[in-house]
Amino acid sequence: MVHLVDDTTAGGVMRVLDYIKTAPAMVDLANHALETIQRGKMSARCYEADIIVSHLAISWRTLPALMALRLANRGKRLVHVEHSYTEGFVRHNVPNTARFHSLLQCGFAVFDAIVAVSHAQADWLRRTRICPERKLFTIRSCVDLSEFAEIAPVCGQPRVLGAVGRLDRQKGFDTLIKGFKRYQNPEAELHFYGTGDALPELQAIAEGDTRIQFKGFCSNPLTPYRNVDVVVVPSRWEAYGLVAIEALCAGRRVLCADVDGLRDHQDYGAQLFGGQSDQEITAQIEKVFKGECDACTMSGNDISAHAQQAFAEGWKYLLETQMSSEQGQKQASGNFFSNLWFHRRRVGTYDRAHYPK
Repeated sequence: MVHLVDDTTAGGVMRVLDYIKTAPAMVDLANHALETIQRGKMSARCYEADIIVSHLAISWRTLPALMALRLANRGKRLVHVEHSYTEGFVRHNVPNTARFHSLLQCGFAVFDAIVAVSHAQADWLRRTRICPERKLFTIRSCVDLSEFAEIAPVCGQPRVLGAVGRLDRQKGFDTLIKGFKRYQNPEAELHFYGTGDALPELQAIAEGDTRIQFKGFCSNPLTPYRNVDVVVVPSRWEAYGLVAIEALCAGRRVLCADVDGLRDHQDYGAQLFGGQSDQEITAQIEKVFKGECDACTMSGNDISAHAQQAFAEGWKYLLETQMSSEQGQKQASGNFFSNLWFHRRRVGTYDRAHYPK
């Protein structure tokens, strides 16, 4: 298997790929190779692989490159893992929903299988008919969780809230700060772990509240969870959210926005909150410090074992179905051209302004 990626910055996608390349259960399934390409600059290269897995961002600009990939690799199975787009993404970023759905339909037509990284994302793709049911697989993202399960448990009442991840509008940290500031408990603290372009804006919203601290980037992913008692994930959209599963494995209480793939973490004990307003976040923080937020009933080791086993079994099932499939590559290529023709007749000229370049 060769995995294609066009964004190698430190983050969830690269950590998942590192896990795929090194986890014993994944190594037993296939030989995994990683190929980094420049976004939108993919050549018509024929890869020496049985299965080609795309971890690429789909956009109007990248469609010709995906078509070239399809045509150059006839007779091979093409799989796409959708790390980016969700119902929440569309709600916050897309002015023309029909056109965006057509983009994904055209892009997905290139591939023999589409992998959703959460059940919530798969439900959205199924409900909107963006992806045919026969091509859709759900494999929740995963990394090596064993070390998170070894972190010492929280002792006593919670005091430090933690927010982990890229400092970006997507993560909803601005609303978290506003909600925390409304909670007038001098003993409470809010720690942010991560870097990003939104740092100056978030610091301005904090307005010198000494309880709010920005810790910066941690090279060791275990560090944030060792230093906080509760993890809050207030994202506006999130395909899955590795932070939540890591925190749960570390035995931390987890509060997640009721959106997209974050809903999947309720299975492991995360508490969902709706609204995503600062008032709602304040109410959730008050519950935490009053002891009204239940701790997870599953142990970190159980969560780790279940998540990692499900990940390996999901990929095993996907590979078995693809390697045994008799569907011709010609049909997949034909689907791409027919969907592209249909899109142009229905919505006319492409509007690239709102999608990744």
